[in-house]
Amino acid sequence: MRLKKIFALSMLFALFTGSIVAQEVLQFRGENRTGIYKESNLLKSWPANGPSLLWECEGIGNGYGSPAITSKNIFIEGEIDTVNYLFSLDLTGKILWKTRIGKEWVVNYPGVRTTPTIVNDLVYITTGWGIVACVEATTGKVKWSLDMMKDFHAKQITFGFSESVLIEDNKLYISPGSKDTNIVALDRFSGKVIWISKGLGEKTAYCSPLLIKLPQRNILVTFSAHALLGIDTKDGKLLWSHKQESEGDVHVNTPYYENGYIYYMTGDGNGTVKLKLSDDGSSITQVWRNKKSDNTFGAFIKVNDYLYTSGYEKRQYYAVNANNGEITDSVKFDRGSIIEADNLLYLYNERGQVGLFNPNGPKLEQISTFKVTKGTKAHYSHPVICNGIMYIRHGKSLLAYNIKNN
Repeated sequence: MRLKKIFALSMLFALFTGSIVAQEVLQFRGENRTGIYKESNLLKSWPANGPSLLWECEGIGNGYGSPAITSKNIFIEGEIDTVNYLFSLDLTGKILWKTRIGKEWVVNYPGVRTTPTIVNDLVYITTGWGIVACVEATTGKVKWSLDMMKDFHAKQITFGFSESVLIEDNKLYISPGSKDTNIVALDRFSGKVIWISKGLGEKTAYCSPLLIKLPQRNILVTFSAHALLGIDTKDGKLLWSHKQESEGDVHVNTPYYENGYIYYMTGDGNGTVKLKLSDDGSSITQVWRNKKSDNTFGAFIKVNDYLYTSGYEKRQYYAVNANNGEITDSVKFDRGSIIEADNLLYLYNERGQVGLFNPNGPKLEQISTFKVTKGTKAHYSHPVICNGIMYIRHGKSLLAYNIKNN
């Protein structure tokens, strides 16, 4: 009996420790890339000049990519003198180290485009010129790197590679976007190729992919230049595609999946689309399309039966009925990015205004606003909320605001 008890206890310990070291993925727009942060006890309104600024970290280089935040560190990329650097900061904003990764984009809107993806003790990043690297989180040492343009003959795109890489177990997915290497799965520990998908043989389209997990298969959902793609992650098979209705090739926003439906938003005349995914994931059917709701790179949030996003042609935010695609409200708040936490929406527009809004079904209700006055260049980043702190990257500065309801 004693031996059985010891064995049972040892098994429980193994299960417990196994759960501790289970894979933890930190990535662009948080869990499942939804932009919804599981926070509570946050401020329900702000003073006229905004929540208190805890600190500003200057000198992280040019860029629009958001930070990825662990329990001990903040990781963010920046461009300095045409070079991409990965920075590690402590939680007070002090720079601990920086690692040179490679050539960064300095053509249209110079600076980094991507958010690091962190899995346990490894950090994965992409530069605007297509260099993909795996870096040790504690030391900043580059474990491996590759060049999508040299290694997978990727084609140069107008605004630089902007994909924040996706991780699934031991696989890392990249989108070179060449005729015979549309999507590639790599071993995330070595960088070696697992499979190559030709997809539709189109250029990449700036999208950070979504992973849909079904009983039958897992599906990588991303854009190439003129279509949304569904790729079986087991072998790279193209399951389905959804063609765009214009010649535009800038499709930045990560799609969203819920209860058998895929939602996506693009600019370039394609608008917002709802698709029905078959139970086994092998096919799609279009439910509706609304070309008037057009978002190019600010993302969107789904709350119950409504989608909330900004327009592009019309510089305002929208509420869209997810059942039929109809716009039910519009608010003049310029255009920009959007996230959600503690049942409220956080809007960050291209004029540097940050807004706190209530997603009240068909209505979008403004509560508070303030203006970001620190930092440099354009306001294109997506805010991040972690442990009651709102992080906003504005060019060479990372800003940390206290939004706890103390």
